Formats: sequence, structure tokens, C-alpha cells
Amino acid sequence: MKILVCISNVPDTTTKVKFIDDQKKLDVTGIQWVINPWDELALTRALELKDDASNGVQTVTVAHVGLVSAEPTIRKALAIGADDAIRVNTDPADAYGIAAQLAEVMKTEKYDIILCGIESSDHNGSTVGGMLAEFLDCPSVTCVSSLKIEGGQPVISREIDGGKESLTVPLPFVAVVQKGIAKEPRIAAMRGIMAARTKPIRVYEPQAIENFTEVLNYEMPKPRAACKYVDAENAGQLIDLLQNEARVF
Repeated sequence: MKILVCISNVPDTTTKVKFIDDQKKLDVTGIQWVINPWDELALTRALELKDDASNGVQTVTVAHVGLVSAEPTIRKALAIGADDAIRVNTDPADAYGIAAQLAEVMKTEKYDIILCGIESSDHNGSTVGGMLAEFLDCPSVTCVSSLKIEGGQPVISREIDGGKESLTVPLPFVAVVQKGIAKEPRIAAMRGIMAARTKPIRVYEPQAIENFTEVLNYEMPKPRAACKYVDAENAGQLIDLLQNEARVF
């Protein structure tokens, strides 16, 4: 059984965002790039499954659509424990382009389980996993919070209104995972960091995929208003502020 984990290269959450070129492009100067947190948890779970030989997982591969500047982040995934990596050499315009490029690669390289984080921490689109499954014409399951392999068959738990449901899915399939898929992201050990230097990254040139999205400009959110302090004995003022300023009803 082979597992593929799709990873995004995103700015660290402490990054101070700035834009250039008439607010059309992110200023990447000084940004520290990391593996998207939900993808990192997906990778952790894939490696946990591989660690148990009874699950029959032979390899864990990571895949990313992006330019060569993303390779340090890919190496981090290899240091954590992935066996190898795939990079599609293009700067994607949108989630559709990412899913389409990944699908073209996966038509050549076959995988049994494909894991995607529920969203990326930069764009928060939550669309790549579903579109990827459509391109591959295979089942997909969203909101996955648990993935086990029992008797060679994947067993999934997912959040639903009012509780959880468990189900089995035929291979191959795409699982869009969320919080709960792993307790904590796995941290690379020194041995893994050294081994990552020689692990292969297979680079694919992009296919001709039509872009459906054009960035007109980005706009920063309005700054937050200053905090107002209310005396603990002045309940009337607090209620007035909540109703007339915060508009809480």
C-alpha cells in the first residue's frame, strides 16, 4: 500500500503580511516558510500507519505544486520521515490548477491513499482535495478525524452533525483530514534531517492547465479598534457598548 500526502508551502503564522506590485503580489522578503499545519498532521498520521508493519504501508510520498524555492519545505517533510517527494514545477494560480497538476502526476504514479489537509493556512480555500478526487474519478471523504487500517481495509471516522460516523472506502481514495487525525505533528530528528539530504525529489514539468482565477488586488483588513475598559461595577455601560458598538444582540 502506498500513501501520498499533498503538502502546501505556507508562511509561518507569525508572518507580518505585506503586498507589492499595486497590492497584487505577496512580498515574500524575509518570510519563513513552513509545511501547512493540516498537511503536517496528515503526514504524521501516514507515518504512524507505516510504522506499524501490520498495516502494509510500504511508502509515504509527499507532493507539492510549486517552484524550486519550496524545496526547503519539502526537505522538512522528508526529514520528518517521508520516503520521497514529488514537485510539479510551476507557480499555481489557484486551487483548481493545483488539483489538476497533481492529478496529472497521479495518473502516472499510482497511490492507494491520498491525504490532503482540510485547508491551507494562507488561502483557507478547502477545495483541493475534493477537486483532486474528481479529476482522478475516485471516492473522497471529507472532515476525516481518524484513519486506521484493519485487515488491509482503511477505516475512517469523520465528524458529522451531532456526532461521528465510521466507514470503509475502496482503494484508491482521497481523504481530506482535519484536526484529530494526529495528536501532534511529528518533529524531525537529527538522523532524519541528515537522511533527507539524499532522499529523492522527482520534478515534473507542468501540464497545460487553464487558469480560471486572476488576482486583481489584495486588501489588508481594517485595524482593530482600541480596547475599551469598563468598570466591573458599571454593567449598564458594558451593555450599551455591546448593543450599540459591538452590535451583539
